[in-house]
Amino acid sequence: MPDIPVGLASLQRELAAGRRLPPVDRWQPSTCGDIDIRIARDGTWFHQGTPMTRRELVRLFSTILRKDGADYFLVTPGEKMRIRVDDVPFLAVLLDVEGDGRTQRLTFTTNVGDDVVAGPAHRLRVDLTDGTNEPAPCLHVRAGLEARISRNVFYQLAELAVPSDDGSHMLGVWSDGLFFPLGPAT
Repeated sequence: MPDIPVGLASLQRELAAGRRLPPVDRWQPSTCGDIDIRIARDGTWFHQGTPMTRRELVRLFSTILRKDGADYFLVTPGEKMRIRVDDVPFLAVLLDVEGDGRTQRLTFTTNVGDDVVAGPAHRLRVDLTDGTNEPAPCLHVRAGLEARISRNVFYQLAELAVPSDDGSHMLGVWSDGLFFPLGPAT
Protein backbone atom coordinates (compact mmCIF):
# COMPACT_ATOMS: atom_id res chain seq x y z
CA MET A 1 0.00 0.00 0.00
CA PRO A 2 1.21 3.53 -0.66
CA ASP A 3 2.18 5.68 2.29
CA ILE A 4 -0.35 8.37 3.13
CA PRO A 5 1.30 11.81 3.10
CA VAL A 6 0.45 14.19 5.94
CA GLY A 7 -1.95 16.07 3.63
CA LEU A 8 -3.96 12.92 2.98
CA ALA A 9 -4.08 12.09 6.68
CA SER A 10 -5.63 15.49 7.42
CA LEU A 11 -8.12 14.99 4.56
CA GLN A 12 -9.04 11.62 6.02
CA ARG A 13 -9.72 13.22 9.41
CA GLU A 14 -11.92 15.89 7.80
CA LEU A 15 -13.92 13.29 5.85
CA ALA A 16 -14.38 11.21 9.01
CA ALA A 17 -15.72 14.33 10.74
CA GLY A 18 -18.38 14.66 8.02
CA ARG A 19 -16.87 17.57 6.14
CA ARG A 20 -17.41 18.14 2.42
CA LEU A 21 -15.26 16.75 -0.36
CA PRO A 22 -11.86 18.39 -0.89
CA PRO A 23 -11.73 21.16 -3.55
CA VAL A 24 -9.63 19.15 -6.03
CA ASP A 25 -10.82 21.35 -8.90
CA ARG A 26 -9.00 24.32 -7.34
CA TRP A 27 -5.73 22.51 -6.67
CA GLN A 28 -3.10 22.94 -9.38
CA PRO A 29 0.03 21.21 -8.07
CA SER A 30 3.24 21.38 -10.06
CA THR A 31 4.28 17.78 -9.40
CA CYS A 32 2.78 15.31 -11.85
CA GLY A 33 3.59 11.68 -12.42
CA ASP A 34 2.05 8.22 -12.60
CA ILE A 35 1.23 5.86 -9.75
CA ASP A 36 0.45 2.17 -10.20
CA ILE A 37 -3.20 2.40 -9.18
CA ARG A 38 -5.94 1.01 -11.40
CA ILE A 39 -9.71 1.01 -11.03
CA ALA A 40 -11.20 -2.07 -12.68
CA ARG A 41 -14.54 -2.08 -14.50
CA ASP A 42 -16.16 -3.77 -11.47
CA GLY A 43 -15.08 -0.87 -9.21
CA THR A 44 -12.18 -2.68 -7.53
CA TRP A 45 -9.16 -0.49 -6.83
CA PHE A 46 -5.72 -2.08 -7.33
CA HIS A 47 -2.29 -0.91 -6.19
CA GLN A 48 0.66 -2.58 -7.94
CA GLY A 49 -1.69 -5.33 -9.14
CA THR A 50 -3.07 -6.14 -5.67
CA PRO A 51 -6.67 -5.30 -4.71
CA MET A 52 -6.95 -2.55 -2.11
CA THR A 53 -8.90 -4.08 0.76
CA ARG A 54 -9.01 -1.11 3.15
CA ARG A 55 -12.35 0.53 2.34
CA GLU A 56 -11.34 3.70 4.21
CA LEU A 57 -8.30 4.15 1.96
CA VAL A 58 -10.33 3.56 -1.20
CA ARG A 59 -12.92 6.06 0.04
CA LEU A 60 -10.19 8.60 0.79
CA PHE A 61 -8.62 8.19 -2.66
CA SER A 62 -12.04 8.47 -4.31
CA THR A 63 -12.48 11.92 -2.76
CA ILE A 64 -9.30 13.27 -4.35
CA LEU A 65 -9.97 11.76 -7.77
CA ARG A 66 -10.19 14.18 -10.68
CA LYS A 67 -10.68 13.77 -14.41
CA ASP A 68 -8.69 16.06 -16.70
CA GLY A 69 -9.52 15.39 -20.33
CA ALA A 70 -9.46 11.62 -20.78
CA ASP A 71 -7.07 11.03 -17.86
CA TYR A 72 -7.76 10.41 -14.17
CA PHE A 73 -5.60 11.79 -11.37
CA LEU A 74 -5.31 11.62 -7.61
CA VAL A 75 -4.80 15.25 -6.62
CA THR A 76 -3.62 16.88 -3.40
CA PRO A 77 -2.44 20.46 -2.93
CA GLY A 78 1.13 19.23 -3.53
CA GLU A 79 0.84 16.33 -6.00
CA LYS A 80 -1.05 15.21 -9.07
CA MET A 81 -0.60 11.51 -9.89
CA ARG A 82 -2.14 9.82 -12.95
CA ILE A 83 -3.96 6.50 -12.39
CA ARG A 84 -5.61 4.05 -14.81
CA VAL A 85 -9.37 3.58 -14.99
CA ASP A 86 -10.66 0.67 -17.10
CA ASP A 87 -14.15 2.10 -17.65
CA VAL A 88 -15.53 4.68 -15.21
CA PRO A 89 -14.24 5.12 -11.66
CA PHE A 90 -17.36 4.28 -9.67
CA LEU A 91 -20.10 1.70 -9.55
CA ALA A 92 -23.70 2.47 -8.48
CA VAL A 93 -24.55 -0.48 -6.25
CA LEU A 94 -27.73 0.59 -4.41
CA LEU A 95 -30.91 2.41 -5.36
CA ASP A 96 -33.37 4.15 -3.05
CA VAL A 97 -36.70 5.28 -4.49
CA GLU A 98 -38.86 8.01 -2.97
CA GLY A 99 -42.24 8.97 -4.38
CA ASP A 100 -43.54 8.08 -7.81
CA GLY A 101 -44.25 9.55 -11.23
CA ARG A 102 -42.86 13.02 -11.91
CA THR A 103 -42.13 13.59 -8.21
CA GLN A 104 -40.02 10.44 -7.89
CA ARG A 105 -36.44 10.80 -6.57
CA LEU A 106 -33.86 8.15 -7.31
CA THR A 107 -30.87 8.11 -4.97
CA PHE A 108 -27.93 5.95 -6.00
CA THR A 109 -25.19 4.85 -3.61
CA THR A 110 -21.78 4.15 -5.12
CA ASN A 111 -19.25 1.51 -4.15
CA VAL A 112 -17.22 4.25 -2.42
CA GLY A 113 -20.12 5.62 -0.36
CA ASP A 114 -21.32 8.61 -2.38
CA ASP A 115 -25.09 9.20 -2.43
CA VAL A 116 -26.24 10.82 -5.68
CA VAL A 117 -29.77 11.90 -6.64
CA ALA A 118 -30.36 11.60 -10.39
CA GLY A 119 -31.54 14.96 -11.67
CA PRO A 120 -30.39 18.14 -13.40
CA ALA A 121 -26.88 18.07 -11.86
CA HIS A 122 -26.53 14.28 -11.98
CA ARG A 123 -27.73 12.98 -15.31
CA LEU A 124 -28.51 9.36 -15.95
CA ARG A 125 -27.72 8.02 -19.44
CA VAL A 126 -27.79 4.68 -21.18
CA ASP A 127 -25.32 4.00 -23.98
CA LEU A 128 -25.15 0.80 -26.01
CA THR A 129 -21.93 -1.21 -25.92
CA ASP A 130 -20.09 -1.68 -29.19
CA GLY A 131 -20.77 -4.99 -30.88
CA THR A 132 -23.36 -6.36 -28.45
CA ASN A 133 -25.73 -3.38 -28.21
CA GLU A 134 -26.23 -4.18 -24.52
CA PRO A 135 -27.24 -1.25 -22.33
CA ALA A 136 -24.38 0.44 -20.49
CA PRO A 137 -26.04 2.82 -18.00
CA CYS A 138 -24.06 5.55 -16.24
CA LEU A 139 -24.74 8.27 -13.70
CA HIS A 140 -22.81 11.53 -13.42
CA VAL A 141 -21.43 11.71 -9.88
CA ARG A 142 -19.33 14.90 -9.85
CA ALA A 143 -17.00 16.98 -12.03
CA GLY A 144 -16.99 14.58 -15.00
CA LEU A 145 -16.69 11.46 -12.83
CA GLU A 146 -19.28 8.77 -13.51
CA ALA A 147 -20.62 5.60 -11.94
CA ARG A 148 -21.51 2.55 -14.00
CA ILE A 149 -24.90 1.33 -12.84
CA SER A 150 -24.64 -2.27 -11.68
CA ARG A 151 -26.80 -4.89 -13.33
CA ASN A 152 -29.09 -5.43 -10.33
CA VAL A 153 -29.67 -1.66 -9.96
CA PHE A 154 -30.42 -1.40 -13.69
CA TYR A 155 -33.01 -4.17 -13.30
CA GLN A 156 -34.59 -2.12 -10.51
CA LEU A 157 -34.71 0.88 -12.86
CA ALA A 158 -36.31 -1.27 -15.56
CA GLU A 159 -39.03 -2.25 -13.06
CA LEU A 160 -39.72 1.46 -12.49
CA ALA A 161 -39.74 2.36 -16.20
CA VAL A 162 -42.75 4.15 -17.66
CA PRO A 163 -43.47 5.33 -21.21
CA SER A 164 -42.33 8.84 -22.08
CA ASP A 165 -45.08 11.36 -22.57
CA ASP A 166 -43.47 13.03 -25.60
CA GLY A 167 -44.49 10.41 -28.19
CA SER A 168 -40.93 9.10 -28.62
CA HIS A 169 -41.85 5.49 -27.71
CA MET A 170 -39.13 5.40 -25.06
CA LEU A 171 -39.28 3.84 -21.63
CA GLY A 172 -37.56 5.64 -18.81
CA VAL A 173 -37.63 6.81 -15.24
CA TRP A 174 -38.42 10.09 -13.53
CA SER A 175 -36.09 11.58 -10.93
CA ASP A 176 -35.95 15.05 -9.44
CA GLY A 177 -38.29 16.40 -12.12
CA LEU A 178 -36.49 14.96 -15.18
CA PHE A 179 -37.31 12.00 -17.41
CA PHE A 180 -34.33 9.78 -18.20
CA PRO A 181 -34.79 7.42 -21.17
CA LEU A 182 -33.65 3.84 -20.59
CA GLY A 183 -34.45 2.40 -24.00
CA PRO A 184 -37.12 1.96 -26.66
CA ALA A 185 -40.46 0.45 -25.78
CA THR A 186 -40.78 -2.86 -27.62
